Amino acid sequence: MPHLVVLYTANLDREADMSGLCRSLCDTMLAQRDESGKQVFPTGGTRVLAYPAAHSAVADGKGDYGFVYMNLRMAKGRSPVVHQQMGETLKATAGTYLAAVLASKPLGITVQIDEGHEVFDGKHSTLHPLFSKA
Repeated sequence: MPHLVVLYTANLDREADMSGLCRSLCDTMLAQRDESGKQVFPTGGTRVLAYPAAHSAVADGKGDYGFVYMNLRMAKGRSPVVHQQMGETLKATAGTYLAAVLASKPLGITVQIDEGHEVFDGKHSTLHPLFSKA
């Protein structure tokens, strides 16, 4: 159930391929391994969704500022090492992908990871079977 939601200022659509960023972040998530070498996230359950903010205010409003907020929501059970690794890796991936934008304008990037207690966790998927090992 690893879902990475990216909220960003809409001005970034002029300067960055946000669909490409989503693919890069998803590939980064799929490449991660835990301390025992096991894939951290299931392939069929890994999703990255990005949404431009229709309305935003950043800092003092006197510049063409940008902001990217990434929130990774994952189920319980992963170690603090994995949490740290995921946060640093996602931040690095976004920073590398958005390097040209970072060089041309003030841009903030935030990564937040939430691991929570689900009060309801219903799923229905025809994706998981595509990647299940027989």
